[in-house]
Amino acid sequence: MFAVIINTIAIVIGTSLGLIFKKGIPERVSDIMMKVMGLCVVIIGLQGCIQEKNALILILSCVAGAAVGELCDLDGRISRGTERLTKRFEKKEAEDGRITAAEAFINSCLIMSVGAMMIVGSLDAGLKGNYTMLYTKSLLDLITGVMLGATMGAGVYGSALFTLIAQGAIVLLSSSLAPFLSDALILELSCSGSLMIVAIGTNMLELTSLKVINLLPAFLAVPFALQLMQALRLY
Repeated sequence: MFAVIINTIAIVIGTSLGLIFKKGIPERVSDIMMKVMGLCVVIIGLQGCIQEKNALILILSCVAGAAVGELCDLDGRISRGTERLTKRFEKKEAEDGRITAAEAFINSCLIMSVGAMMIVGSLDAGLKGNYTMLYTKSLLDLITGVMLGATMGAGVYGSALFTLIAQGAIVLLSSSLAPFLSDALILELSCSGSLMIVAIGTNMLELTSLKVINLLPAFLAVPFALQLMQALRLY
């Protein structure tokens, strides 16, 4: 768990530095930073999507997940819940016309905590006592936290709590989870998350206005889509 705590602290420090820098940044500079960060996020997402071995799994899981998320109004529910928890920050962000605290929370969680590095690194820590990957992730998250804190605001702090809970759970339950997390499943979960990261990037570039939160059920659909493709011998 020590590596998970280090990762959590790294995100808090990075976000805090980003918020400090943000205060002295002119609005026009902040705007271009947001656009450039959006481009970087798109590239990060595309790099993850390129690993996809069967596009049908990505299509089935994300389309089904989006439909479920939209029908359940997941975006609205989570946004309202986060708004109550971060009312002061939310109000300020909304008045500035910038990204909301709820969006900052979900976006930063997806950018920093979705991918093979989080899952495999946590499993290595729990099963083998190997913390190298999580320490590497901590350094990356520190840098990313600075950029996200400066462009998205205080909602990024929420990703630190998510990291502590999610990564901590995988580390503690690693021996129980390992048999169910095949290489193929980890890859497909990573690819679906990468597609959501692309959506975040295009939103930051103001090219789209996708409700990324409504795509989250895709993670639940991935195992079923993978099993279907394997049953049909298409994977």
